[in-house]
Amino acid sequence: MTRRVAVIGGGSSGLASIKTCLDEGLQPVCFESSDDIGGLWKFKENPEADRASIYQSVIINTSKEMMCFSDFPIPAHYPNYMHNSLIVDYFRMFADRFQLTRHIRFNTKVLQVKQRSDFSRSGQWDVETENKDGEKEKHIFDAVMICIGHHCHPNLPLHDFPGIDSFTGKFFHSRDYKTADEWRHKKAVVIGIGNSGGDIAVELSRVTKQVYLSTRRGAWILNRVSDNGLPRDMLNTRMAIFMRHVLPFGLSCGAAERKVSRRFDHSLYNLKPAHRYGGADQHPTVNDELPNRILSGTVQVKPNIRRFQGSSVEFDDGSVVEDVDLVVFATGYRFSFPFLASHVVSVSENKASLYKYVFPPELDRPTLAIIGLVQPLGAIMPISEMQARWATRVFKGELLLPTASSPQIRRIQRHTIQVDYISYMDEIAELVGVRPSLPRLLLTDPRLGLNLMFGPCTPYQYRLRGPGKWAGARQAIFTQWERVARPMQTRPCHDPKPERSLKWLLVVAAAAVVLFINKCLLN
Repeated sequence: MTRRVAVIGGGSSGLASIKTCLDEGLQPVCFESSDDIGGLWKFKENPEADRASIYQSVIINTSKEMMCFSDFPIPAHYPNYMHNSLIVDYFRMFADRFQLTRHIRFNTKVLQVKQRSDFSRSGQWDVETENKDGEKEKHIFDAVMICIGHHCHPNLPLHDFPGIDSFTGKFFHSRDYKTADEWRHKKAVVIGIGNSGGDIAVELSRVTKQVYLSTRRGAWILNRVSDNGLPRDMLNTRMAIFMRHVLPFGLSCGAAERKVSRRFDHSLYNLKPAHRYGGADQHPTVNDELPNRILSGTVQVKPNIRRFQGSSVEFDDGSVVEDVDLVVFATGYRFSFPFLASHVVSVSENKASLYKYVFPPELDRPTLAIIGLVQPLGAIMPISEMQARWATRVFKGELLLPTASSPQIRRIQRHTIQVDYISYMDEIAELVGVRPSLPRLLLTDPRLGLNLMFGPCTPYQYRLRGPGKWAGARQAIFTQWERVARPMQTRPCHDPKPERSLKWLLVVAAAAVVLFINKCLLN
């Protein structure tokens, strides 16, 4: 009998999970609380309770070749960094291509997910839902995939800001920010220098009288546009990862910090953080315009806020700004699973115990998976897809997890949700049986092997072999740079290209390959 799988959420992770269930011969039923697909990326003027919400201008900070699903490239003419509306368009193409929406029940909220009385034997779940008319329904599923993300519940730590109750201006969390229009010629303070805080500060600074960007710790600021105008994330290669593992941590951090600071001196701009670049617990901020706004004076970087008093804001350095009209708390999110019993997945201070960020380790049967609960140094969509490919094969019994008493499980600590894209993708791909074998490819298909080693780690690499192999994967890898260039070729340009000698590159590549293969053999 075909196993039925409940998929909770119709965003990017939910769509990947539905498609993967179908690929594996499972029967998915997706419950989406809104009236459309898209999740986080579906812009709405008015934020809805318990749902992710974005501002109108959001452009993703991962490039299209790195964020696409692994057997469905984003159209070549789409820009490399896409506006949120184009991302939803892509999701719609994906859903249409694989006929996913027929498996989605829209306007349906999940109220409870509970283990059945015979769970230790059956692994089944009782799922209670409610539609927009208030009608409740109970279902039985063989497995559950939770795909609600981690941007639903805003973290608004007002207790850390004395006097906020006396503030005479307006304040809200960044999830409630939509446009800058109403704040023209006003003074604004933005608290937090993550991606949202940086974006909102820049956008407000174009219309306000002044923006003050308050940060406790500073941040390393990365550019979307990297060397030679290429997308930054496409220069993060397997060889770069390999060299970071080979070199001492301090040396690799120092090299990265010097490169980042060549664009602008982080100390001069009052942004240099205490933590090293590449530290395990800190996320760099991607923002192309922030240094320019600081240089032009429209954004001033300030330390943490000491107190509010009426319309004034006092900072930890003793400076005071009067007549502040707006404060935006870009202070992140809390994740939780209100429909689950706490003993199934325990969440405390945005930390959870999950085996490889997916499976609750204490369950008798591995029939519940959390998909997309990671904050990667890279794109989330391929990671969610890879997790779903792993989870569905575990549901079918084709892959086994360690037992609850095994050392692998016992070593799990409560952890934050940050992961490195390439390392984590390879780790899960190894379990699924789809990780590309670089030593083998370098010998049998050297052109492809070199592309995988020195080129971007695009998702197509994980469709070259094993379960879910896609016949178009090799060609997608060889044509990825054409799709990068395509949207920028909007006028004829007949400048002659200078001839370049590849001799030095081949020598360096050969040496690196030998070193890499030797390391693989030693391991």
